[in-house]
Amino acid sequence: MAQSQNTMVDFTIKATSFAGMGTYGDVMIGDVAFEFYNEKNPEDYIQIPWEEIDYVSAEVIGKRIPRFAIFIKQGGHFSFSTRDNKKTLRAMRDYLGEDKLLRSPNTLDVIKAGFVGIGKGIGNLFSRNKNNGDDQGSVTDNDTEE
Repeated sequence: MAQSQNTMVDFTIKATSFAGMGTYGDVMIGDVAFEFYNEKNPEDYIQIPWEEIDYVSAEVIGKRIPRFAIFIKQGGHFSFSTRDNKKTLRAMRDYLGEDKLLRSPNTLDVIKAGFVGIGKGIGNLFSRNKNNGDDQGSVTDNDTEE
Protein backbone atom coordinates (compact mmCIF):
# COMPACT_ATOMS: atom_id res chain seq x y z
CA MET A 1 0.00 0.00 0.00
CA ALA A 2 1.28 3.47 -0.87
CA GLN A 3 2.30 5.66 2.05
CA SER A 4 1.54 9.39 1.88
CA GLN A 5 4.45 11.76 2.39
CA ASN A 6 2.18 14.45 3.85
CA THR A 7 1.61 14.72 7.59
CA MET A 8 -1.26 17.16 7.04
CA VAL A 9 -3.50 17.37 3.94
CA ASP A 10 -4.93 20.80 3.05
CA PHE A 11 -6.79 20.03 -0.17
CA THR A 12 -8.17 16.94 -1.92
CA ILE A 13 -9.97 16.83 -5.28
CA LYS A 14 -10.85 14.39 -8.07
CA ALA A 15 -8.33 14.59 -10.91
CA THR A 16 -6.99 13.11 -14.12
CA SER A 17 -3.29 12.42 -14.68
CA PHE A 18 -2.07 12.60 -18.27
CA ALA A 19 1.06 10.49 -17.68
CA GLY A 20 0.67 7.96 -20.49
CA MET A 21 -3.02 7.30 -20.91
CA GLY A 22 -5.47 9.33 -18.84
CA THR A 23 -5.73 7.97 -15.31
CA TYR A 24 -8.50 8.98 -12.91
CA GLY A 25 -7.84 9.46 -9.24
CA ASP A 26 -7.42 11.98 -6.44
CA VAL A 27 -4.98 14.83 -5.93
CA MET A 28 -3.86 15.55 -2.39
CA ILE A 29 -2.03 18.76 -1.53
CA GLY A 30 -0.33 18.71 1.83
CA ASP A 31 2.52 20.14 3.83
CA VAL A 32 5.25 18.00 2.22
CA ALA A 33 4.20 17.07 -1.33
CA PHE A 34 1.78 17.11 -4.25
CA GLU A 35 0.31 13.61 -4.53
CA PHE A 36 -1.86 11.83 -7.08
CA TYR A 37 -3.38 8.41 -6.35
CA ASN A 38 -5.09 6.22 -8.97
CA GLU A 39 -8.63 5.40 -7.84
CA LYS A 40 -8.54 1.83 -9.20
CA ASN A 41 -4.98 0.90 -8.26
CA PRO A 42 -3.62 2.56 -5.09
CA GLU A 43 -0.11 1.34 -5.96
CA ASP A 44 -0.18 3.58 -9.06
CA TYR A 45 0.66 6.97 -7.61
CA ILE A 46 2.72 10.12 -8.18
CA GLN A 47 4.35 11.91 -5.26
CA ILE A 48 6.24 15.14 -5.93
CA PRO A 49 7.85 16.88 -2.92
CA TRP A 50 7.55 20.67 -2.98
CA GLU A 51 11.33 21.17 -3.07
CA GLU A 52 11.58 19.04 -6.25
CA ILE A 53 9.13 21.22 -8.20
CA ASP A 54 10.84 23.71 -10.52
CA TYR A 55 7.64 25.45 -11.66
CA VAL A 56 3.98 24.87 -12.55
CA SER A 57 2.65 25.97 -15.94
CA ALA A 58 -1.09 26.46 -16.43
CA GLU A 59 -2.89 26.62 -19.76
CA VAL A 60 -5.36 29.53 -19.66
CA ILE A 61 -8.15 29.85 -22.23
CA GLY A 62 -10.27 32.91 -21.54
CA LYS A 63 -11.00 32.60 -17.83
CA ARG A 64 -10.83 28.79 -17.86
CA ILE A 65 -7.85 26.65 -16.89
CA PRO A 66 -8.30 23.26 -18.56
CA ARG A 67 -5.05 21.68 -17.30
CA PHE A 68 -1.69 22.37 -15.69
CA ALA A 69 1.75 20.79 -15.80
CA ILE A 70 4.23 20.36 -12.97
CA PHE A 71 7.86 20.62 -14.13
CA ILE A 72 10.41 19.01 -11.84
CA LYS A 73 14.06 19.92 -11.41
CA GLN A 74 15.31 16.69 -13.04
CA GLY A 75 13.78 17.85 -16.33
CA GLY A 76 10.53 15.87 -16.52
CA HIS A 77 6.95 17.04 -16.22
CA PHE A 78 3.54 15.71 -15.20
CA SER A 79 0.23 17.01 -16.59
CA PHE A 80 -2.99 17.04 -14.57
CA SER A 81 -6.53 18.30 -14.73
CA THR A 82 -8.79 18.53 -11.69
CA ARG A 83 -12.45 19.33 -11.23
CA ASP A 84 -11.47 22.86 -10.21
CA ASN A 85 -7.99 23.76 -11.42
CA LYS A 86 -8.14 27.31 -10.01
CA LYS A 87 -8.69 26.01 -6.46
CA THR A 88 -5.95 23.44 -6.95
CA LEU A 89 -3.43 26.04 -8.12
CA ARG A 90 -4.38 28.37 -5.26
CA ALA A 91 -3.74 25.55 -2.78
CA MET A 92 -0.37 24.87 -4.44
CA ARG A 93 0.52 28.59 -4.33
CA ASP A 94 0.65 28.44 -0.52
CA TYR A 95 3.58 26.01 -0.72
CA LEU A 96 5.31 27.05 -3.96
CA GLY A 97 4.91 30.81 -3.97
CA GLU A 98 3.58 33.11 -6.69
CA ASP A 99 6.80 33.11 -8.73
CA LYS A 100 6.67 29.36 -9.52
CA LEU A 101 3.14 29.47 -10.97
CA LEU A 102 3.42 30.45 -14.63
CA ARG A 103 1.00 30.89 -17.50
CA SER A 104 1.84 28.75 -20.51
CA PRO A 105 1.76 30.44 -23.91
CA ASN A 106 -1.48 29.92 -25.81
CA THR A 107 -1.76 29.15 -29.52
CA LEU A 108 -1.83 32.82 -30.54
CA ASP A 109 1.34 33.54 -28.54
CA VAL A 110 3.14 30.62 -30.20
CA ILE A 111 2.09 31.81 -33.68
CA LYS A 112 3.25 35.37 -32.90
CA ALA A 113 6.61 34.08 -31.67
CA GLY A 114 6.96 32.04 -34.86
CA PHE A 115 6.37 35.09 -37.05
CA VAL A 116 8.82 37.16 -35.01
CA GLY A 117 11.42 34.38 -35.35
CA ILE A 118 10.84 34.15 -39.10
CA GLY A 119 11.16 37.93 -39.39
CA LYS A 120 14.45 37.91 -37.49
CA GLY A 121 15.73 35.05 -39.65
CA ILE A 122 14.89 36.91 -42.85
CA GLY A 123 16.44 40.09 -41.43
CA ASN A 124 19.65 38.19 -40.68
CA LEU A 125 19.83 36.98 -44.28
CA PHE A 126 19.95 40.52 -45.61
CA SER A 127 22.17 42.08 -42.95
CA ARG A 128 25.80 42.74 -43.73
CA ASN A 129 28.55 40.89 -41.98
CA LYS A 130 30.58 43.42 -39.97
CA ASN A 131 33.86 41.56 -40.43
CA ASN A 132 33.47 41.07 -44.20
CA GLY A 133 36.23 38.48 -43.92
CA ASP A 134 38.94 41.17 -43.58
CA ASP A 135 40.68 39.46 -40.67
CA GLN A 136 40.96 36.08 -42.34
CA GLY A 137 44.48 35.16 -43.31
CA SER A 138 46.04 38.19 -41.63
CA VAL A 139 49.33 37.67 -39.86
CA THR A 140 49.88 38.97 -36.37
CA ASP A 141 53.21 39.69 -34.75
CA ASN A 142 52.96 36.50 -32.68
CA ASP A 143 52.69 34.31 -35.77
CA THR A 144 55.91 35.45 -37.47
CA GLU A 145 59.22 33.78 -36.79
CA GLU A 146 62.51 35.55 -37.20
